[in-house]
Amino acid sequence: MLVNCKSCLKKFVLPDSAISESGRLVQCGSCGNKWTQFPVKNIPIDEKKPIKSKPAIKATRPRKNLYSREYLKKKHGIDIHNTQIETKKKTSHDPNKESSFGFYSYVIFLFVFFATLISILNLTKEIIIVKFPALEVYINYLFEVIDIIKISLTEFINQFSV
Repeated sequence: MLVNCKSCLKKFVLPDSAISESGRLVQCGSCGNKWTQFPVKNIPIDEKKPIKSKPAIKATRPRKNLYSREYLKKKHGIDIHNTQIETKKKTSHDPNKESSFGFYSYVIFLFVFFATLISILNLTKEIIIVKFPALEVYINYLFEVIDIIKISLTEFINQFSV
């Protein structure tokens, strides 16, 4: 028996014994559409009308939009609402909504934070050394390392500019 899916018009071959007189629930393997298939009654050959020959017309089946609301609801159970309303909700300011702070935002924040910390340390270097003389070696070592990093970066950048 030849069975046609009414949704995507795909054709399947089933054995005649697979479908009883009361019908059977079948599902399209291509689009997932389900329907009850009843057996096709055989018409005797002598009762068949002669087929008129028509010019061959290429039949084009309608293409199913795989992203339409109806298809997504039927196939996957996904209910799509009006997307314009959803985008307005997303762009509007909601005080209860948590903001996402991307990776590069964190990198920039940390860079600014450490630059500020080092600048404050540089401004108060003499005061800290007077109050805590044991930290003088470590503070001087920190600023030497920062100077070495600055020199290395400028040489690296100058290498590509020449």
